[in-house]
Amino acid sequence: MSFVSDKQPEETGEPAVPDDVWERFARDSERDIRDSAPKEPSARARMVTERLRQRDAQEAERASRRKAWKGTQRTAQPEGWRTGPAWREMDGRAARRRRLWAIIGVPLAVAVLVVAMKPSLLPGDPFGTSADASADGTPLPAETAAPTAPPSGSNTGSPTRERPFAGSPAERWADGAAGIVVPKATPVGSLTKEQVATALRQTKNLLVGANLDPATLRGERPEAAIAVLDPRQPGMVHDVNRRLRAPGKGHDPLTLFSRFDPDEARLVGNVVKTRGRITFKKGKDASVAIHADYTFVYPVSPARGKSTEVTRTIVRRVLDVAFLDPRKFQVTPGRLTISKYTEDIGNSACDVYDGFLHPQFRSATPSGAPPTGPTTDPYDRSRDIQPSAAAGCGTVSRT
Repeated sequence: MSFVSDKQPEETGEPAVPDDVWERFARDSERDIRDSAPKEPSARARMVTERLRQRDAQEAERASRRKAWKGTQRTAQPEGWRTGPAWREMDGRAARRRRLWAIIGVPLAVAVLVVAMKPSLLPGDPFGTSADASADGTPLPAETAAPTAPPSGSNTGSPTRERPFAGSPAERWADGAAGIVVPKATPVGSLTKEQVATALRQTKNLLVGANLDPATLRGERPEAAIAVLDPRQPGMVHDVNRRLRAPGKGHDPLTLFSRFDPDEARLVGNVVKTRGRITFKKGKDASVAIHADYTFVYPVSPARGKSTEVTRTIVRRVLDVAFLDPRKFQVTPGRLTISKYTEDIGNSACDVYDGFLHPQFRSATPSGAPPTGPTTDPYDRSRDIQPSAAAGCGTVSRT
């Protein structure tokens, strides 16, 4: 390409431009125009651009949904060393902390609440509350050894027909026969494990029949208890029959059986509270010797009239029986021989020997002779009981 001026050199008076200079100028101009012109992007570049655009759109849509669900606006921050962790990372850590508190904090809060309501659950009684003093109604565990002190007084309260054991340590004792726990049998001397188990079971049957059977408590003949005794034991069954037939001083059936005069008192509800223990060991003459020590608490009301008054009579019995090997002795297989028995009766008229317990009601005129013996706690199972003749008829510190 060449450019020619309209005027000739001689007309303008300017010097002419050399041809090689013009050619170099033309080439440089064409190159600059070509390099600065817009270029069509390649197919790969278009694909990358489209993928980046779609990813940005999806990210923006997800962020919009998160904002709508949480109801909060967050300002996205670039991740970098000056800005700290990104908000997504911060949100994940917060969620993990919330889950950790849900796993640890909720059970801990529940445990604190339970202990606050029942401090006795803590070992060692750190708040100074004794198990006996608790009035939450939780049953006491079975007695496995002789107590070392009388039970602590429970919360103040008087017995009612709805709560006949209110204000009594017996409120947490076992109900009836459930409180007579038979220990696990083992062989003793020439007696097998099965024979010892029979002896223990029959001991429980004797205690239930003599102190818990409804017929016995109503003053009827205690047939279930008598059926456990060995009729071959010299004089025992004959003596029991005599006591029941003609009660009197020196042969009172109350030494073995708990009986109420149905015309005078009747039980409140169907529950008699029971606490005690049974132990056994090898006895003399190829036998197993069984020792039972139990206290029974009877809530009663006057049988006549519409009185709602409730009082309690407490009877503790200590009983020693033997189960002899029938292969070596002339005994009835499966029956018991009574070796010794003592009783301690609280809240019953003194010097009345008609074969019945006579609870003393506040609303009634006291019956029987005035008490002459000492005042005792009928719930105190840590002390040994004395024979009635030696202790005398005394008063009780509580019922």
